[in-house]
Amino acid sequence: MEHLEVEALLASHPFTRGLTTSQISQLAALTTHVAFPQDEVVLVDGRPSTSIYIITAGSVAVEFRATRYAVCVQALEAGQVFGWSALLGSPDTMFQVRAREATTALQMDGAALEDAFRADPVLCAEILRGLLRAMADRVKASESKVAELCGTPGRR
Repeated sequence: MEHLEVEALLASHPFTRGLTTSQISQLAALTTHVAFPQDEVVLVDGRPSTSIYIITAGSVAVEFRATRYAVCVQALEAGQVFGWSALLGSPDTMFQVRAREATTALQMDGAALEDAFRADPVLCAEILRGLLRAMADRVKASESKVAELCGTPGRR
């Protein structure tokens, strides 16, 4: 996929709403379009994450994985993001992420994104604001799943 096509996808994506044309172009320069077949594990829990993914089509399952089972904590669809731990340095990924169906996404390298943040603090603030919303959604989904497994209604 060419730079201009990636730029157009970024410009129309809900996650990047509010960014300037220049900021979109800057992000497009460090973004690649990727595809995952159904059931492919995109992120493995316990391993470092190096990229942030913005889903453009399809869906993924964010799973808590144990030795003998995996529990879907949250399903993410087009318009949502995952992989925010790529911006935390070396911490390992907390959840496994698996494609529920054929899925496409925009993949941004975490290290390159950090460099862009140093050069443009406004871009940094906007992207981190979006990632904080994603993190808050993940916490709510985890809380609801734990409540469901314990047989109590989740908080709203």
